[in-house]
Amino acid sequence: MVLSHAASDSDVSVHSTFASRYVRTSLPRFKMPENSIPKEAAYQIINDELMLDGNPRLNLASFVTTWMEPECDKLIMSSINKNYVDMDEYPVTTELQNRCVNMIAHLFNAPLGETETAVGVGTVGSSEAIMLAGLAFKRKWQNKRKAEGKPFDKPNIVTGANVQVCWEKFARYFEVELKEVKLSEGYYVMNPEQAVEMVDENTICVAAILGSTLNGEFEDVKLLNDLLVLKNKETGWDTPIHVDAASGGFIAPFLYPELEWDFRLPLVKSINVSGHKYGLVYAGIGWVVWRNKEDLPEELIFHINYLGADQPTFTLNFSKGSSQVIAQYYQLIRLGHEGYRNVMENCRENMIVLRVGLEKTGRFNIVSKDEGVPLVAFSLKDSSSHTEFEVSDMLRRYGWIVPAYTMPPNAQHITVLRVVIREDFSRTLAERLVSDIEKVMRELDELPSRVIHKISLGEEKSEANGDNLMVTVKKSDMEKQREIINGWKKFVSDRKKTNGIC
Repeated sequence: MVLSHAASDSDVSVHSTFASRYVRTSLPRFKMPENSIPKEAAYQIINDELMLDGNPRLNLASFVTTWMEPECDKLIMSSINKNYVDMDEYPVTTELQNRCVNMIAHLFNAPLGETETAVGVGTVGSSEAIMLAGLAFKRKWQNKRKAEGKPFDKPNIVTGANVQVCWEKFARYFEVELKEVKLSEGYYVMNPEQAVEMVDENTICVAAILGSTLNGEFEDVKLLNDLLVLKNKETGWDTPIHVDAASGGFIAPFLYPELEWDFRLPLVKSINVSGHKYGLVYAGIGWVVWRNKEDLPEELIFHINYLGADQPTFTLNFSKGSSQVIAQYYQLIRLGHEGYRNVMENCRENMIVLRVGLEKTGRFNIVSKDEGVPLVAFSLKDSSSHTEFEVSDMLRRYGWIVPAYTMPPNAQHITVLRVVIREDFSRTLAERLVSDIEKVMRELDELPSRVIHKISLGEEKSEANGDNLMVTVKKSDMEKQREIINGWKKFVSDRKKTNGIC
């Protein structure tokens, strides 16, 4: 959701040069126009504005897929007018969704028999998937507390402070206390020991992250499971685990198949994954699967028949497009285990190329880990003169979108830059990015911000009095301002001398 704001008098109309051959009057920006315009004009007006968007392929902030094969693009366009919720009208699409759920459940080692079907659902993303999983945990905990005659009005959930904002949304929207394990410098994921210590009788689940948004690191789900098993035996509780595998769910099975994080662990009751991240589908598809039917309370499932037949539904929304479900099925059968493994290995190799290139500059500390989501998170070794935010801002001049952000509590004094390696980020682009980062660092070294920094610190000057004693005198605001202006003038003058005209 985008929060709107009031426009100025000069910002109330939309103008288009090329559309002037069709339309001679400006269109209102925030009100629907009274009259229709030709389709060519509407297209050109919108196309002109969209040119100012960033290039999705160079948006290294996002985990979301920005490229798919042309054949899949065709499938998406041919099914773009199908409403996913009309299961009776589009039974094949529903069947494809069910196949995806079962494939993903098997990928996550769900304990299914030969003829047993998986329990899960397609969503618009991991945010909706997490909401559904959280609701299932809350309802199951409430039912148990009611049966025991105990209070059920103060549920809580234990997570690390590194969780994505959707967990905070779940807690606030559905009135669940969020108990966060704070981070520390050098350790940017949830500490399993501290998490288990925070668990009490009102904890509906502990949420572990397979692929932290901050640095791509996998949390130790195996250790969390083992510690929680012991605590459950000691207390008589049955606190479960949810794994938020939004980023890592399509990575770990192919790069780290021996890593135990999924349904092989007995306390893992549900897992979400983003199909539109390393599931390699465009934005708009996520998945949540449960260990078995008992982990999804039946009262949360609605049954409707006004679309032609009895249809069970467990989603937060209703209507949505079918294209992304079909695209996910395409990728699963097109790539198979071999194809996904090749893609993920290639991403990891390109990540190593970028990491090594940054290390060779001698200017950065690498914050991310080798095992995890293929990304590189890094910070400046020396930020006394310039900050990571300045590096991020200047990289946009070369077309790169590289985010800079501070870590959550208690590591908020750490600022990092992050580059996410997706399928369409090649080794050539990795090498070019390193080259552009080196250019940016040289340009920052030449900027007068260091001069301004010294001036701002040097608020005092020393003068000799009549007794040959040095006396410290405060600089006036005018003197400080004049020095800053002179510093900028000298910088601009020096640049003009070195920049020729070609």
